[in-house]
Amino acid sequence: MLNPHPTRYADLNGVLHDLVTEAQPVLGELFVGAYLQGSFALGAGDRHSDCDFLVVVRERPDEAQEAALRAMHGDLPHRGGSWHRHLEGSYAVAGDLRTTAGLGREWLYVDHGADEMSWSTHCNQPWTRWILREHGITLLGPCPVELVEPVPEGVLREHARAGLAGLTEGVLGWCPPDVAWCQRYLVVQACRSLYTVRTGEVASKRDALRWAMMHADPRWRPLLQQVQADRDLGLDREARPRPGSMEAARAFASYVADIA
Repeated sequence: MLNPHPTRYADLNGVLHDLVTEAQPVLGELFVGAYLQGSFALGAGDRHSDCDFLVVVRERPDEAQEAALRAMHGDLPHRGGSWHRHLEGSYAVAGDLRTTAGLGREWLYVDHGADEMSWSTHCNQPWTRWILREHGITLLGPCPVELVEPVPEGVLREHARAGLAGLTEGVLGWCPPDVAWCQRYLVVQACRSLYTVRTGEVASKRDALRWAMMHADPRWRPLLQQVQADRDLGLDREARPRPGSMEAARAFASYVADIA
């Protein structure tokens, strides 16, 4: 039975209902289950969050199924209401998802707010598996623990450290440094990676930022407080970073990479 109340937002629940009830008949016997991961699964989702989903499939969709899914996701962001523009997720092949041996394989993916799909490894990451297994919210299907084996702490830590090595270049390669949101994103991603390195677990952006305020060198507290205070400003491509804040974000990311 489809979960009628997966989040505290009735309008988002309606969008998720549309997603599942439209994807399931397209996939037919390939459909295994549909789940929330990301911030909503971690208990931190709010109206400033995107909504991360995974639809688990027995195998890759065939050409006709892929075309139908692309058409569906091409239409979803253009429907009424804001949540249709804030979905992000993948159609995860069950065999790839079960263990970390399946890392690096591409799944059919739709980016946040996009109306075009691509084959990508974006959601095929150890932290996605960990969130799904430990905190995933079932929309329809079996319990996530039946689909994903425990993710070793060492794998989470190793990938977090590896990501920190090129974090600044990676983020600012696609997120312009003259956009204020990108400054905040860089800081938060550094906090999340440090949290994983230190704990072997995964935290939401909000909780990782709060954790860093307590555990990072106190000299970074003003930067972390600024990022926390500005979070509700959301993504505005015309908004410029506060003077000196991008330089501070770069320095913080370098500091985190060094201590991790």
